[in-house]
Amino acid sequence: MLKEIHFSKWKSFDESVLYIDPLTVLIGTNASGKSNALDGLEFLSRISTGKDLQSSLMGDPTLKGIRGGIEWAALSSHDEFTLGALVQGEDEKTDYLYNITVSVRPYVQLKSESLVRIRERSNTPKNPYTVNLISADNTSEDSPSIIAKLYNGRGGTKRECKKSHSILSQLYNLSIQKDVSKGVDIVCKALQGIFILDPIPSLMRNYTAFSKVLNNDASNIAGVLAALPTDEKKRVESILLKYAKQLPERDITEVYTKPVGEFERDAMLYCKEDWGNEEIKMDARGMSDGTLRLLGILTALLTRPSGTQIIIEEVDNGLHPSRSKLLLNMIRNISTERQIDVLVTTHNPALLDELGPEMVPFIVVAHRDQMTGESKLTLLEDIESLPKLMAYGKIGKLSSEGKIEEALAEEAAQDE
Repeated sequence: MLKEIHFSKWKSFDESVLYIDPLTVLIGTNASGKSNALDGLEFLSRISTGKDLQSSLMGDPTLKGIRGGIEWAALSSHDEFTLGALVQGEDEKTDYLYNITVSVRPYVQLKSESLVRIRERSNTPKNPYTVNLISADNTSEDSPSIIAKLYNGRGGTKRECKKSHSILSQLYNLSIQKDVSKGVDIVCKALQGIFILDPIPSLMRNYTAFSKVLNNDASNIAGVLAALPTDEKKRVESILLKYAKQLPERDITEVYTKPVGEFERDAMLYCKEDWGNEEIKMDARGMSDGTLRLLGILTALLTRPSGTQIIIEEVDNGLHPSRSKLLLNMIRNISTERQIDVLVTTHNPALLDELGPEMVPFIVVAHRDQMTGESKLTLLEDIESLPKLMAYGKIGKLSSEGKIEEALAEEAAQDE
């Protein structure tokens, strides 16, 4: 599981850390850096699957480019960026710290990469034992390859790797020294498990082919649900109904999918609503945007593998503020049960108010440095004046009135 994401000269960030918890809430005003942070996770996920560095930034015929592409990947006036991830290891005393530095000018190529195992000592936990499993630095700009030094318990072995791809992905599933292989496997799976979900209702209303994996836009929700084994399909559809029936004015009595077409390899999403003397049956084409988005989020939570990370930008988009508690409880309950970490962004004061004081340690504020304009990430609990702010009102009120940003600006001015 991911524990931290590190940003250095990435897009609008100079140096920042995003702490990842079972449920992390990222807030901030427009253009504060929230989307840039999520783009960093997307980039790490792409390169861990073997996608080349250039396509991971600018896209290709099968992949949408990251916002800003190559031109805006590095902080203004810089020619390279570094992204890192701290990942939970095979036990509670072991972590893996992965870092990759990519040059974007004059062309995109790997500059350096490292993987360090950090193991807590029983007698001195504050002085952990570290091992450099992978280390590589670009010594020749013109060479298409880079030499990676791999730990082998002695002096290390060397392996020639391409500079167009991450070394991590090039070593994945190779027969290499056991310690290195284990670290690569754990970090790769954690990064590959990042799933950025953006349900688009207009794309969810169509017939879709049976599928085992939900698309990032949830466009194939019907195909994913219909392809589940019979017992699992019934269980998942019962959970969809449990939450969906709390959305509309009238009671939803059933949510289900059915195969359609001559060969029954496509599917459609349906629901039934109770309108007193009449039961109305409709397919996804007649469902509201809010209902479809909720079902998309639910399907991701119920079908993504345990131990992975789901990221949902503007999680409450399309939902009435009165349903904020429903949405929050849904995410908390299912993610905890299935051991899936969830990171969401939101501007909704109603949702923030529902978080309560117990969620304060897991709220991250994206904001801009008043002098440099660079993005920063600050834990809400690290704001010195937080007790005073909380006396003024709930988190939603503080956010909507700009009180959090004002407090951060005041503290930054005092530190100068």
